[in-house]
Amino acid sequence: MIVCVCRRVSDREIARHAHAGMSFDEIQFELGVATQCGRCESCARDVVAQCCSSHPIAAIHNESHASAPAQTVQLAANILESKAWPTSPSSQPSSAA
Repeated sequence: MIVCVCRRVSDREIARHAHAGMSFDEIQFELGVATQCGRCESCARDVVAQCCSSHPIAAIHNESHASAPAQTVQLAANILESKAWPTSPSSQPSSAA
């Protein structure tokens, strides 16, 4: 169904972007939904909210291989060595109060 008539954006397009982990503001910037007359904003936000509540970003959904053993994911060395991922308590910043 077309949600935004001004920009011709469907609920499927909005849902696809929401399932990819985009927020409403990011979807609005990407697709232009609710940037003209604004009448579709509440409906577009509802679509995003429904997608976020039914499919959390961190969830992995694969029913076809429910009996398959879990697979280990090996992180690339540059990710493991990143300063953004503290590996020991001494590498974490101390908090001065």
